[in-house]
Amino acid sequence: MELVANGAQASSRLDDERARHAKRVALKQLNANPVAQETSKLDSSLKRHTALIKRIRQSMAADNKDQIMKDIESLSLEKYVDELSGAVIEGIARCKTERDVWGAVEIISCLHRRFLSKFTPAVLSSLGSALAAPSRTALAALSAEQREKEDVTRITRQRPVLRVSSELALVGIIKDSPTRSGGEWVMKTLKELLSNDPTLSSLPLLTTFLKSYSRPYLGISTPTNTRQVGTTTDQSEADEPLAALDEDSLIEQDIRDRFKRMCEGYFDNVCKKLVIEHKRLQEQDKRNHEAYIRSGEIFEDRQQAYEKMTKGYERLLSSCQSLSELLYLPLPALPTASQKSDSILIGLGGSSLTSGDENDEVSTSGNKWEDEEERKFYEDIQDLKDFVPSSVLGLDSSENETSQEKEKEREQERLDREKEEVRKLAEELEKLETDPTGSPNGSVAEEVEDDTATPIPGTPKALTPPLSPQLAPQGPSQLLTALLTRLPDATNRASIDQAAVDFAFLNSKAGRRRLVKFLSQVPKNRTDLLPHYSRLVATLNRYMPDIGTELVAILEDEFRYLQRKKNVVKELSEVRLKNITFLANLTKFSVVPSHLILHIFKVCLDDFSGTNIENIALFLEGCGRFLLKSEDTRERFGTMLELMRRKQSLQHLDQRQILILENAYYQCNPPERAPKQEKERTPIELFIRHLIYDVLTRKTIDKVLKLIRKLDWEDDLVQTTLHKVFTKAWKLKYGNISLLAMLTYDLQRYRPAFAISVVDQVLEDIRRGLEQNVYSTNQRRVAMIKYLGELYIYRLLNSGIVFDTLWTLVTFGHAEGRPMPKATNPLDTPDDFFRVRLVCVLLDTCGMCFDRGTQKRKLDNFLVFFQYYIHCKEPLPMDIDFMVSDSIEAVRPKLQLARSVEEAALAVDEMVSALQSVGSPVDDSGDDSGDEEDDRREENNEDEDEEAETQDSPIEPRGTSPDPEVVLASTQENLGPPEEAEAEFAKELAKLVTDTSAESRKVDKKTALALWDSAVLPPNIRKKKYDEEAEGAPSSPTSEAVMNFTVITKKGNKQQTRQLAIPAESALAVHTRSAQLQDKVEQQHLKRLVLDYEQREEAEELRALETRNRSGAIKIRYVG
Repeated sequence: MELVANGAQASSRLDDERARHAKRVALKQLNANPVAQETSKLDSSLKRHTALIKRIRQSMAADNKDQIMKDIESLSLEKYVDELSGAVIEGIARCKTERDVWGAVEIISCLHRRFLSKFTPAVLSSLGSALAAPSRTALAALSAEQREKEDVTRITRQRPVLRVSSELALVGIIKDSPTRSGGEWVMKTLKELLSNDPTLSSLPLLTTFLKSYSRPYLGISTPTNTRQVGTTTDQSEADEPLAALDEDSLIEQDIRDRFKRMCEGYFDNVCKKLVIEHKRLQEQDKRNHEAYIRSGEIFEDRQQAYEKMTKGYERLLSSCQSLSELLYLPLPALPTASQKSDSILIGLGGSSLTSGDENDEVSTSGNKWEDEEERKFYEDIQDLKDFVPSSVLGLDSSENETSQEKEKEREQERLDREKEEVRKLAEELEKLETDPTGSPNGSVAEEVEDDTATPIPGTPKALTPPLSPQLAPQGPSQLLTALLTRLPDATNRASIDQAAVDFAFLNSKAGRRRLVKFLSQVPKNRTDLLPHYSRLVATLNRYMPDIGTELVAILEDEFRYLQRKKNVVKELSEVRLKNITFLANLTKFSVVPSHLILHIFKVCLDDFSGTNIENIALFLEGCGRFLLKSEDTRERFGTMLELMRRKQSLQHLDQRQILILENAYYQCNPPERAPKQEKERTPIELFIRHLIYDVLTRKTIDKVLKLIRKLDWEDDLVQTTLHKVFTKAWKLKYGNISLLAMLTYDLQRYRPAFAISVVDQVLEDIRRGLEQNVYSTNQRRVAMIKYLGELYIYRLLNSGIVFDTLWTLVTFGHAEGRPMPKATNPLDTPDDFFRVRLVCVLLDTCGMCFDRGTQKRKLDNFLVFFQYYIHCKEPLPMDIDFMVSDSIEAVRPKLQLARSVEEAALAVDEMVSALQSVGSPVDDSGDDSGDEEDDRREENNEDEDEEAETQDSPIEPRGTSPDPEVVLASTQENLGPPEEAEAEFAKELAKLVTDTSAESRKVDKKTALALWDSAVLPPNIRKKKYDEEAEGAPSSPTSEAVMNFTVITKKGNKQQTRQLAIPAESALAVHTRSAQLQDKVEQQHLKRLVLDYEQREEAEELRALETRNRSGAIKIRYVG
């Protein structure tokens, strides 16, 4: 079926192509033989001519074609030819479809046949202007966004003009000569558009052209391997019309071949551009990944640049795919970068290197560049031949041959010199081994102090006065001065490369001397310019070798001068730094010959003392890695490093010199370390860790809960992984610990055993931290204390556990649980304040919950003892002191802090005495079972307090998961009435609402009378009335026989009151009095219950304290 469908589609396309070809041939013959028309009988009215021009300007689409053709045949139009040519260009811009384009072609053909000599040249000139390439100067003045908008507008405007022009060339209106078609005109127009388009913005025009005219202009037909027709007979039948079309082609064969070669060549260039952009995108992606690993985020500007590059690459890829389909050419193979190559090793331990021969062994394996950016900077140097004409660079074939011969001779000399250097170094090493006590300053004859006056290199003088804004540089000297003025601001790769191109156009012997002099006088404090200046020299050195040679000679002379002035240390330190840094950067660009840089290093090594030690360190940091990893210098430089290490071990150097030498050595020759083995985890483990560590936020917690509940909880691996993740709170962000506690609370309803195991493990980790007290675990201990407080906030544990933890933090490890001032304890030394930090973290997390009832008293008692614990230690550091002040102020703002250990000890004694003075009728001689029952009752009372506090809990209301699952109902959910009672209540409520009997209204009146004074009286009058009652008026017979009521009347917007005396025996007075007495009885009963509850709580608290300290109560007497 697919073969039949493809065959039918190919046949349909062939029929359409045959019909278009027939129409073009007919119209071409008609245009070649125009028929003269009698103009005397045609209409010449201004109104109709104006209407026709307006209609053509508005649209030349197929809808208006018939009317326009009719007007052209009936109007004279001789005086309006120029207006018609301008209107035609505007009308073409509104032709969108193929029918519209053909309608415009027929209209232009009609006008062409009538005004061959006047209309056609004007239209062709306008078409050429409309299809002209944009001006580069105008585009350069626009910003990137404006340039992009301008390109989109231009493509939209030129697309219909190109299609109409292509059709006009096929129908014989556009001609290259009287006997040839206009194919070459179209080809040149397209070539001009594409060749003047470095950004490939005109690529959609070529795609549009090929979609409609690849057959007539390029002779491209569907390849035989893509035609899928049913039989060979159909194949031969399909080929016959194509052969007929080729024989009767409207475009010459030589034009078609040239056009096809041009399009294929352009496609190859676009494919090369695609491969380059693909590599750039991969490199940018890799750099983004490395930046994310280093800093943990990708900055917004880098992200925007990457998105812009991705958008441009996708647009280019889409255009390439379209061209590939239209030209039937294959797309290039896009390279895929390996994700494992050049990977960054993270988390390598910083353990110190052990001493031994293995550490001093020189490793020559590895890369000579630290990263890809450094490699690109020093190796990817632009070729001036791509930007500057060969004649400007002075390139000639004979000169090339001579330079090649000289290069071979220099290479041979270099090899001989290297062999001699290796032989001398081997002899010196043998001498050093046989005579280890010899003087390290062996050959210093040439470094004898020279008192000859030699100018000290310093800050360069201004070459020329700065140019004024009114005087623009005109000659080569002024241009070179402007270029040298710009160089100190060229601090990136693009600007320094552009400076090299600019200098190449100003190349002269005098200009090269000025440049060398300028580069040799870099300011001492601008060492940041030296890598960029070195890149400039390396770029120019390929075609102007005298620049590099002269600059290296100047730097070598400066180095020799500095060697003679070794005793001048401070004054020339910056000059030495600049000299060594410049030589090192030029070495990495291969401008300095290897034998020269090794000789300079050897000179410093021969006099291994003073400033030469710093010079050697600078050499090793600047180009040591490059020399050690390069093939041509690996052997010799490795021998020199070994010699340096032996001299270092033989000499007595100060600590600073040893440190800089060690740092420099290991920077150029880092020790070999095995990569850290990554722990292998199963997909389900990775998924759970991803949910908790990456996905969990306040907005996604419901989604995470749903996914965790859907896991296979029967699987041991899932349970183990969840338990690890939920009990290692230190692996989360500190701000997400509360979310982990919230998630544990949500899971408690469905997996109560899991929540209990999490709480147990948290308490165990806190206990283990107190027992071990390892400094490296302090961060996780803080996280676990914070986690414990959050678990209490979400009601996963009661307040007793929190207070037990607080008391444990201040008493664990001390003799009998009693910290003593300045007492030495291995688990809690006086100068260790970490437990104080843990207490503050726990108080900051959940201390605000203990603000009433017995919990408030418990926290007050703990804070008293906590102050004593703080004074038992040394004076607090500033950060710990501020933390304690903030924590105590948050929970007890008005608490007076103890100023000394004596005052704190007395406060603790008073607290213990107060707790023991609270009497209890229960005998303390009960057995253990009675104590356990008391503890259980105390816990139940604490639970009741916590249940009463749940209304103030900070838990945010969130919708429950809709998944059907068995839910463990809490005790609070079972406290409501049964279903029968609820049904009875609903029935009574309905009856009460619908009951309108007189009796119910009577009851409402009584209730209203009883509540009259509290519901109707204004606040000021009600307060006045209560004050009078509280003062108690003197009783009199008249006052006892009557009851005063307040009557409220309203006059306008004002309320007025007056007293009304009602007899005490009346029904109103009796009902009011009985209601007041009933309210007073209820208030007294409620007050008695509260007081009894407080006394019972105090007695139980005292009993619990006595049980805890049965072996001996905490009694501290501090005698000063």
